[in-house]
Amino acid sequence: MLHNDPVAALTPQVVEWRHHIHANPELGFSEFETARFVADKLRAFGLDEIHEGMGGTGVVGVLRGRPGTRAIGLRAELDALPVLEKTGLPYASKRDGVMHACGHDGHTAMLLGAARLLADSRAFDGTVYFIFQPAEENEGGSMRIIEDGLFERFPVEAVYAVHNWPGLPLGTIAARAGAMMAAVDTFELSFEGTGAHAAMPQLGDDPVLAASAFVQAVQRIVSRSVDPQTALVVSITQIHGGNVGNIVPGKVGLQGTCRFFEPALSDHCERLVGGIAEGIAAAHGLTAKLVYKKGYPPLVNTSAATAQAVQAAAAVVGRERVETAFNPSLGCEDFAYMIREAGGCYAWIGAGSVGPGEGLHGDRYVFNDAIVPTVLSYFVTLVEQTLAANTAD
Repeated sequence: MLHNDPVAALTPQVVEWRHHIHANPELGFSEFETARFVADKLRAFGLDEIHEGMGGTGVVGVLRGRPGTRAIGLRAELDALPVLEKTGLPYASKRDGVMHACGHDGHTAMLLGAARLLADSRAFDGTVYFIFQPAEENEGGSMRIIEDGLFERFPVEAVYAVHNWPGLPLGTIAARAGAMMAAVDTFELSFEGTGAHAAMPQLGDDPVLAASAFVQAVQRIVSRSVDPQTALVVSITQIHGGNVGNIVPGKVGLQGTCRFFEPALSDHCERLVGGIAEGIAAAHGLTAKLVYKKGYPPLVNTSAATAQAVQAAAAVVGRERVETAFNPSLGCEDFAYMIREAGGCYAWIGAGSVGPGEGLHGDRYVFNDAIVPTVLSYFVTLVEQTLAANTAD
């Protein structure tokens, strides 16, 4: 492991990189400036190869240490969110309606920092691939970069990533073997009929009433169709209908998500969402149209990689600050695709407590720069321990 001095010396620069990325956010598959910034830094660090345009706007840096056949990957995300920032920070977003409200600016800057430290030392046997992927938030950039030949061109025995985690105590690292993040499906549903004047509803149908009934009835999927101990969340996230105060609209649209850990629940939810919608539509004399989209799979950490990550985390923060027994999150993460392909471990880095609007995806979210040295040390230690001399190929 590197001594703390190089980490401490580099930390202010990593924070500066993060602030620059934060001020210039870009949405998924449009991270052209961010990707260029990353590639330029990797070239300046002296990496052996830099591959741009992976999966659209992704970047992969290749760093070889001492001779060895083994290789691992480290991954960060480039994209921001369509959120109007309200932090008031001096380095706040310069682009209205686009914000790094999840910490991808920090993840990218910290992975750049790890690349710099490892390029300076090369104190490992084998190869490290630094993977900067596009479009994690909603567009499945992880799958796109995989389809572009990521693991065929850069084969690894495991791939690792971190995510800052507001609400987890500062100085804590959490990683568990098995399910860590949920799968997520999305759906769009419309109830359609005939509109009418609000004073004469008998002359038309009422899709508003049907939509209201659906919002309540769809929860029977959670409460009555699966074992009560099974993790499943069905959430209605949007309802749209009408634009005049005295007219019952002829169409109401809804959107929602289903989140779960058991892959079989995807088909189960699709079937029941559709069945409940059809039944309510029939009862109200309407038609229902459903578009159900299967999204990110569950993120399932593999055992060997998780053991390696826990060992590295313990060396950095102490075993007493490494959590391995905790409930997984029903949030989703497209790093799931990478682990599914190559094995690996996703870890949460405790970012401390937050207030309303300051959590992930909030318009007042602020990345905690205090975690930077922890993550730099974690990545460096993980590489040096995993690709240590005399370990089996």
